[in-house]
Amino acid sequence: MATTKKSPAAAKVTARDRSPYDIVVFGATGFTGELTAEYLAQHGDKGLRWALAGRNPAKLEAVRARLAKRFPACKNLALLTADASDPAALAEVARATRVVITTVGPYLKYGEPLVAACAAAGTDYVDLTGEPEFVDQMWLRYHQQARKTGARIISCCGFDSIPHDLGAWFTVKQLPENEALKVEGFVRAGGEFSGGTLHSAVNAMSRIRQSLGVAKERREKDVRPAGRRIGSTGERIRYERTAFDKSGWAVPMPTIDPQVVRHSAAANARYGPDFRYGHYVMVKQLPTVVALVAGVGAMLVGAQFKPTRELLLKIKSAGDGPSEETRAKAWFKVRFVGTGGGKQVVTEVSGGDPGYGETSKMLAESALCLAFDTLPAAGGVLTPAQSMGDALISRLQHAGIEFKVISAS
Repeated sequence: MATTKKSPAAAKVTARDRSPYDIVVFGATGFTGELTAEYLAQHGDKGLRWALAGRNPAKLEAVRARLAKRFPACKNLALLTADASDPAALAEVARATRVVITTVGPYLKYGEPLVAACAAAGTDYVDLTGEPEFVDQMWLRYHQQARKTGARIISCCGFDSIPHDLGAWFTVKQLPENEALKVEGFVRAGGEFSGGTLHSAVNAMSRIRQSLGVAKERREKDVRPAGRRIGSTGERIRYERTAFDKSGWAVPMPTIDPQVVRHSAAANARYGPDFRYGHYVMVKQLPTVVALVAGVGAMLVGAQFKPTRELLLKIKSAGDGPSEETRAKAWFKVRFVGTGGGKQVVTEVSGGDPGYGETSKMLAESALCLAFDTLPAAGGVLTPAQSMGDALISRLQHAGIEFKVISAS
């Protein structure tokens, strides 16, 4: 996976590159959307051509005004008006840029029209969804079209699932080639979960049956690698002493992350002939484990009924977020234990606020990576590791997210 970075001026000009913009942030008036815009304003590559997009012109102007107070160059930032339910307007946005960032979720409700527009236009696309049904649906409906047009449709470019997907890839590279490999990820974090994450989770839980059906359909149609096996480690709750300096309970995480890691592994023979992945959250005390499992179970049951589902969605607004002071105190660490070929390695991916600050950073750097770095040209509905790999790791390291080897034996 190539890592060479190109500046806008040095990039090879193609038909798509003649678009007026390199990046458009769709949903810029939301909390995470505005954070992503702030990151691009401060850290975007020199000469970056970008724009803000959303459905409300007045709110877009207010975001631009706030950005311009901190970054005067933003005073002339272009504003594009488009609603998530307006295919014609979304098509115009897709044709106007090389990469679209979207923070407009829940994606099952609002996401497909923009994916369709980007797949048709050959425009790269990144989002921060953690909704398995949405990702599988987009693969079923748009993967072949995106392959033909060259569009790289990449979901899960926030905390779900970049630290885990790229962390697993980083770990695999420390292990012998052509060997059966097992990698397990263990997550610790401090901070507030986002309102968007809550809304996506509740909506996904309310559609378990449909999600399982879509996942089965994808398995039947997705060509698996010949002569290789990709699977789970068979996660279960257990007491874990290896991953972190302090022991604790490892609880399987019912997130999209293992799914994303396994799709990355299926696309790359470097993961070995038999690759297994497990994904856990680390909890210190057994009573907390019981409370966590009970809470997730209660949410799952509550999501099945409209009255309780609506109450769950009122816990936190999808567009709100914590103060800058609160975000500054937040953090995450993901330890990976990889084994294979007689070797064991422990690695770590770590950073700041996972729900907002680092998610907006990951999303923005993914878009910059697609716009300016030397990457595989193949289009399709892809994973972060599959499409950006080492190039994105390099960008994230430069941006302050740490990837390191803790031990090897």
